[in-house]
Amino acid sequence: MIALTLAEIAEIVGGRLHHAKGTETVRAGVEFDSRKLADGGLFVALPGERVDGHSFAAQAVRAGAAGVLAARAVDAPAVLVPPPAEGEAHARSVALTGDTDGSGAAVLAALGKLARHVVTELSAGELTVIGVTGSSGKTSTKDLIAQLLEPLGPTVAPPGSFNNELGHPWTALRADAQTRHLVLELSARGPGHIAQLAAVAPPRIGVVLNVGSAHVGEFGSREGIARTKGELVEALPPEGLAVLNLDDPLVAAMAGRTRARVVGVGEHPDAQVRAAEVTLDEQARPAFRLVTPQGEAAVRLPLHGEHQIGNALAAAAVALELGSGVHEVAARLSAVQRRSQRRMEVGTSPDGITVLNDSYNANPESVRAGLKALASMSSGRRSWAVLGVMGELGADSVHAHDEIGRLAVRLNINRLVVVGEDAAAMHQGASHEGSWGEESVLVPDADAAIALLRDELRAGDVVLVKASKVAQLWRVADAVLAGGTAVSGGAA
Repeated sequence: MIALTLAEIAEIVGGRLHHAKGTETVRAGVEFDSRKLADGGLFVALPGERVDGHSFAAQAVRAGAAGVLAARAVDAPAVLVPPPAEGEAHARSVALTGDTDGSGAAVLAALGKLARHVVTELSAGELTVIGVTGSSGKTSTKDLIAQLLEPLGPTVAPPGSFNNELGHPWTALRADAQTRHLVLELSARGPGHIAQLAAVAPPRIGVVLNVGSAHVGEFGSREGIARTKGELVEALPPEGLAVLNLDDPLVAAMAGRTRARVVGVGEHPDAQVRAAEVTLDEQARPAFRLVTPQGEAAVRLPLHGEHQIGNALAAAAVALELGSGVHEVAARLSAVQRRSQRRMEVGTSPDGITVLNDSYNANPESVRAGLKALASMSSGRRSWAVLGVMGELGADSVHAHDEIGRLAVRLNINRLVVVGEDAAAMHQGASHEGSWGEESVLVPDADAAIALLRDELRAGDVVLVKASKVAQLWRVADAVLAGGTAVSGGAA
């Protein structure tokens, strides 16, 4: 973050000084966890379901914070912010922070204004802001872009999926005068949300990966999702760049919604940054020829799943735009690491069971990708898919879960373990497809799934674990990886 006094911050956010001279200077980033503050940081007093950050204001300053951003009086040097207008901002604040009095919305609104000011100042210099959105793959692609850009200059990107009204400005405020690239992930649960995030940190490069079924319950249709995802390219300036996945017609159509230059990516023949001669190894790791206007080079991704190809192409397009050569990009893609947990994370237990842990979240598109990776990895070995509910699908929920169960059968997955009544349509779909009998089973919760696996897994089996976060199926992956779940005997 650039250095700002509390008086300057008060002016930027429309607040007022409280117990402060105004000369106190914030030189580090912002934090809403007082335990993570750096000297000279700004403590953001957010209310929560269990604790209220306002109660920790004095403690934060004693720990080294220069001041506090707060919605009400605290016993510390602070900038007090005015309440926002009633409406959606308040409702979303309640969902994020658990507050009911509007204080969370007030602080989040101020945090967004502060981030906008800092990013605007830095963008006048050498900072390039890159925004990434899509129904799936945002976090993986953000991680890939960051790894490709880091050799070109200091790069800031969020940890994990820090992509909402809190994580977005928090990440933007990690940038300082030395930062050359700010990579941001933008999520949405309704129309206008991406536009709001783009206004906080205006991007020069926007990447749209895909339009799937995630949150279709909120948007009403995939077309509704596409309208909102396209808000990112609408926010780009004329001198900007829109990176669009031409393999997704709804994304390709966004070319008409932006003033920026467009680069298409994908396996589509019209894509300027394209993958050709695609192969998968025994661990479902893709290899392909990267074809670009600057030349061609071989890529061998150390990541699992064919869907990673599209993510890699989007990252390549960004790196090429910002000065990398095609051979540099190919070499860096071939050496990337998985940075975010529980996203196509492959491990092996002490008793010889391979676990494909993709349990962070789930939607129909990402579950299909996980099942295809499982099928590729399990050649000659027993394959298990442990799947839970895919949330926020609205009226399409039963059909979508049914289709996933049927796909598991078509891909010859040996065993399907469906966890929770909310996902029961997966079990029904599998049971109705083909000649499956006891290959599919419905269990009530993660503990029951762990017990079943403990009784039936064998050394050499391959297990995919995937569900929306509410199902907490990472507990299943952790239990299998800890060992002690394999029965005696080899793979069938």
